Amino acid sequence: MTTPAIITVAITGAIPSKADTPAVPITPSEQIESTHEAFEAGATVAHIHVRNPDESPSSDPKLFAQVQEGIVKHCPGMIVQFSTGGRGRDQSERGSMLHLKPDMASLATGSVNFAKLIYENTPQLVEDLAKSMLENNVKPEIEVFDAAMLYNARAMADRGLLKRPCQVQFVMGIPNALPPRRKLLEFLVSELKELMPDATWSAAGIGRSQLEINHWCLELGGHVRTGIEDNIKFDKDRLARSNAEFVQRVADLCEKYGRHAASPTEARKILQL
Repeated sequence: MTTPAIITVAITGAIPSKADTPAVPITPSEQIESTHEAFEAGATVAHIHVRNPDESPSSDPKLFAQVQEGIVKHCPGMIVQFSTGGRGRDQSERGSMLHLKPDMASLATGSVNFAKLIYENTPQLVEDLAKSMLENNVKPEIEVFDAAMLYNARAMADRGLLKRPCQVQFVMGIPNALPPRRKLLEFLVSELKELMPDATWSAAGIGRSQLEINHWCLELGGHVRTGIEDNIKFDKDRLARSNAEFVQRVADLCEKYGRHAASPTEARKILQL
């Protein structure tokens, strides 16, 4: 018997453009098609950002609704996770699509420096987003870009702002935030097990750290994120052809660690959706 590993595919993000890689899906129809290919390769969570026609980040609920509808139709049982991330989006609009009641939504529980900007998540904004998720029965994925965010999440869960069991994702490899170090991930996972023993976890590696962190997650018993949002290159020599190519690589890696790509039913059970 092997242990299921939930594979999240981060299909678009806020940064990669068509000029960077033709494989990044921008329009809702492109996003639906790319997600369907990734679903067939083994992904069971779709992490969604939407874009304006000029490729800039958008918070338009109509765009989120189109992508959500297409995924529900073409990827039976797949978990839809909206991003409430802040790159290029007005704070007041970052939760404007939560009324659509996706299965999940990302929630960063603090602010952090990135390479050229401050990823600003004020305590009031974080609380407002968490309350909106509770009201709409949306499970947060707690995005940890800095260790303090893990302790903030525990405090929020104690206050009833986050429903247990929590799902936590450690984001590693962004300059000025958590570096991609194995010992650091092991420490964070050990802290999580002490603070919230019932929590599930995954990790995302940004850029060249993506594949290495995929390996660490599978070995340490966590779940996995991959996709063009985090890394446009499949290896040092070429761009990825699709999100599905990233997902297939992770699905193939699972066997090495006694794991298998979780089915939608397994993923929903693990995350208690």
